[in-house]
Amino acid sequence: MLEVSGLNQFYGGSHILREVSFTAGEGRLTVLLGRNGVGKTTLLKTLMGLVAPRSGHIRWQGRPVDGLPPHARVERGFAYVPQGRDIFPRLTVEENLLIGAASRKAPRQVPARIYELFPVLESMKRRRGGDLSGGQQQQLAIGRALMSEPRLLILDEPTEGIQPSVIKDIGRTLRTLVDDGGLTVLLVEQYYDFAQELADHYWVMSRGEIIDGGEAALMHQRGVKGMIAV
Repeated sequence: MLEVSGLNQFYGGSHILREVSFTAGEGRLTVLLGRNGVGKTTLLKTLMGLVAPRSGHIRWQGRPVDGLPPHARVERGFAYVPQGRDIFPRLTVEENLLIGAASRKAPRQVPARIYELFPVLESMKRRRGGDLSGGQQQQLAIGRALMSEPRLLILDEPTEGIQPSVIKDIGRTLRTLVDDGGLTVLLVEQYYDFAQELADHYWVMSRGEIIDGGEAALMHQRGVKGMIAV
């Protein structure tokens, strides 16, 4: 599993992450919920090695990853879908996907499994990434992350700016990856209904701290929706 303990992070004089500790069970879908500005994205960047914590520890499958650069974490099985997707707009869909395999011996073609998960990408594989809709770009970003054959998939608000029908498709795909593929997923979200429907386990962040967590079945009972309401 992913184990995070005592993470602290500062931007200038602002204390962004405050003794953050949580776990994400292997082969389960864990959601991290919180309002804008509570430190969720900073936490994910810290997990990926894009930002160095002031203190604290990160372990994956019992092994520390503290101090490892991002590419080494990818080699250990991490994959990251950032907020905003960050696809390459001038490259084709297929080229975007193949770039996702750069951490291993790059295949000459996209595995059929990716197109099975995201059929729209196969029909548009010759189109430039920048010509896709927001929902299609999000599917492309997830597909690109899966090209590295990760064991831990980290997603930062994949529903942002996406139409409801595509949100449902993404949700079904994530559950398939967990239930059938044994993938570990850490999903950062503000959209409560989407998170509650998908999650096995949840955590809530507020002002840089973890303030609640438990099995997803307890989310309604514990009033999690109210904790993240604006």
